[in-house]
Amino acid sequence: MTALVEPTLSDVLAAAARIRPYLAPTPLRQSPAASEIVGADVYLKHEFHLPTGAFKVRGGVNLVSQLSTQEREAGVIAASTGNHGQSVAYAARLFGVKAVICAPENSNAAKVEAMKELGATVNLVGADFDEARIACEQLAAANGYRYIHSGNEPLLIAGVGTHTLEILSEEPRIDVIIVPVGGGSGAAGACIVAKTVKPEIDVIGVQAEKAPSAYLSWRAGKPVDSTTSTWAEGLATRTPFELPQRILRRLLDDFVLVSEEAISDAVRFLLARNRILVEGAGASSLAAALALKDRLAGKRVALILTGGNISILQLKAVLEGA
Repeated sequence: MTALVEPTLSDVLAAAARIRPYLAPTPLRQSPAASEIVGADVYLKHEFHLPTGAFKVRGGVNLVSQLSTQEREAGVIAASTGNHGQSVAYAARLFGVKAVICAPENSNAAKVEAMKELGATVNLVGADFDEARIACEQLAAANGYRYIHSGNEPLLIAGVGTHTLEILSEEPRIDVIIVPVGGGSGAAGACIVAKTVKPEIDVIGVQAEKAPSAYLSWRAGKPVDSTTSTWAEGLATRTPFELPQRILRRLLDDFVLVSEEAISDAVRFLLARNRILVEGAGASSLAAALALKDRLAGKRVALILTGGNISILQLKAVLEGA
C-alpha cells in the first residue's frame, strides 16, 4: 500500500489537474428551500452529477491514473458498499485495468449492477462492509492485486478533496462546510483544502447514529469499533480508517450524529423542495444542518450531497415512511 502520508493542498491541486480531462466540476447551487428551513444561506454541492453518481470517483480517477505499469498489469481490488467500488471500477475501465470488487451480500442492488456495468468482477461476500473488506484483503494477497483501501490512500483523499476546492473557487465566502462521513476520506479531503485556503471555515462531519464508528473514534482520539445498522450504507463502517482519522482529529471542527428518521426526512425534502434525488449518505449533510440550526443561523453553509445512488427499494421505503 502507498505510504500513509497526509496529502496537502498541493496534492489536491495536482489531483484536480489529473481528473479534469475525465470529470467536469459539479454544480454548487444556492437553495432557497434549504436556506429557509435551516435559517442560513445554504448551498448544495451536487456530487451526484458525477459519472458514477457519487463523489468517490474523483479519488478513483486520481489514484488509478498514477498506478505503475506493474500494478496496472496485476489489476486492482477493493471492498465497498458501492460508491467506492463504482469509483474504482470506473477508473479501472478508463485506464484499461482489471477490477475486482468485494461487496457485502446485502449490498444496494443498484450499486452492484452499476459496478458490473462498468466492467468490474463483483464478489458478494460477508454480512457487512468489514467482512467484505477482510475477504478482499485475502484475495489481494493471494492474487497479487493492487488493493485500494477506501480510506487509507493519500491519492484518494487528495482526489475527493477537489470537491471542496471547487466549492471555495465558486463561493469563497462560505463559512461552514458539512460533509458526510463513512470511512472519512471525503471529510479529510474537505478539511485539508478548507483549512489551508481559509482556516476560519468550520468543517463539520456527520454520521448515522446507527453507524457511529468514525464519530466515536474522533471523539475518543483513538480507534473505536461499533455496530452498524443504518440504511444509509455510505455511512456504514464498523472500523475506523487510520489516515482519515489522523487528519480529522487535527482539522475537523465538529462531528454530529443523525437519526435514521432525520436522514429519510432529508431525502424527502430534497426531492420535494429541490427536485433532486440523493441517497441516504448524501442527504445526511442536510439532516446535520437542521440539527445545528441555531449554530448556523445567518451563515453561508455548503452541504456536500455526496451521492445519488439510492435504490428503488430504499426510495420506496423512504417515501412510504413519510
